[in-house]
Amino acid sequence: MFYQFYEMNHAALQPARAYADAVRLFYSNPLNPFSHTQWGRSIAATAELFERTTRRYGKPRFDLPQTVVDWKTVPVTEKTVWSRPFCNLLHFERALPAARRPDPKLLIVAPMSGHYATLLRGTVEAMMPHADVYITDWTDARMVPVSEGRFDLDDYIDYVIDMLHALGPDTHVMAVCQPSVPVLAAAAIMEARGDRFAPSTMTLMGGPIDTRRNPTAVNLLAEEKGIDWFRDNVIMQVPWPVPGFTRDVYPGFLQLSGFMSMNLDRHIIAHKDFFMHLVKHDGDGAEKHRDFYDEYLAVMDLTAEFYLQTVDTVFVRHSLPKGEMTHRGVPVDPTAIRNVALLTIEGENDDISGLGQTQAAHDLCVNIPDEMRAHYMQPAVGHYGVFNGSRFRSEIVPRIADFINSYGRQSRVQQKPRLVRSGKS
Repeated sequence: MFYQFYEMNHAALQPARAYADAVRLFYSNPLNPFSHTQWGRSIAATAELFERTTRRYGKPRFDLPQTVVDWKTVPVTEKTVWSRPFCNLLHFERALPAARRPDPKLLIVAPMSGHYATLLRGTVEAMMPHADVYITDWTDARMVPVSEGRFDLDDYIDYVIDMLHALGPDTHVMAVCQPSVPVLAAAAIMEARGDRFAPSTMTLMGGPIDTRRNPTAVNLLAEEKGIDWFRDNVIMQVPWPVPGFTRDVYPGFLQLSGFMSMNLDRHIIAHKDFFMHLVKHDGDGAEKHRDFYDEYLAVMDLTAEFYLQTVDTVFVRHSLPKGEMTHRGVPVDPTAIRNVALLTIEGENDDISGLGQTQAAHDLCVNIPDEMRAHYMQPAVGHYGVFNGSRFRSEIVPRIADFINSYGRQSRVQQKPRLVRSGKS
């Protein structure tokens, strides 16, 4: 009943939120003389802080109407090009000249770990000048009717394979954090089948390939509690009247509680600073806070079967690095990967996926030629900095773009004589 209690509490606070919003508007209206006093701004700040901390944040928009390609600003159109009950594939179509040589197709697989795909807005924005970008837009499980069936880790892998088929040959794939495991599994399955739609390159960023290496607090919690604890304590049914009524899920509000409890003092200080920005009429500081928390506090439910299977496979049993992972009963064999170039990226201060956990992919994919693999550790960044921020844009993106351009299939045909000679030297 905990999920139902949460919904009832949220509904009960609706009148108070409406009143707080009205107070904020009244005391921040420039026509109100009190809005120009510290007392008036304090009341408006208190009202806004209450309203923001008790609301449910909806799914954010990507809102990327343009990008810069070849030093020219070009419009971008966001389109849904593939759709299933639990995911839509979005394409950020750039209005480029028809005669221009096409850029590499890049499939960004966003994490299905609580936040929406818009958490990677900065990743998409940074890659659009270099590639034809697609991204997985996972659906909030509470919005999917039970009649649409289940969705687990095996289904996730199938979705990735189906999307690569839909995009066609010579597609590059980038997995950010949690998807590193299913994307690596998908590549291994496709290579074992001789699938011509296997990706040309695979970039894994801050992913939990082998969480036995340099384990973090997140990894240790999973091992300590065990899968039965998670099944008994965090799985709940979606309440009425949401479309996913009676579906077993790991609720977004519980995930958010876990996220925030890891750095609770930092969030308290951030909200205190936000209050002071409002009182001091510091618009820029307040707007930065709103932008960040509008995204951070927007969370989605995960299907119970996907969450539990992922925790058990990745964090409890370490199935992939042990060679015990299966997909639909068939073993996942990373040694089958021979033609997919591999790039792994880690952050020096990552407290979610510790150093070495992503690099472990190279130890599993032993049959990828040395000249088709690379690893990069970005100094002075945490988990978020691996895929967003100034260092990501200036130091990581150029490396990804160069790797993709070097190991697309067309590039490999052009480089083959050079690679053969270097291999014999």
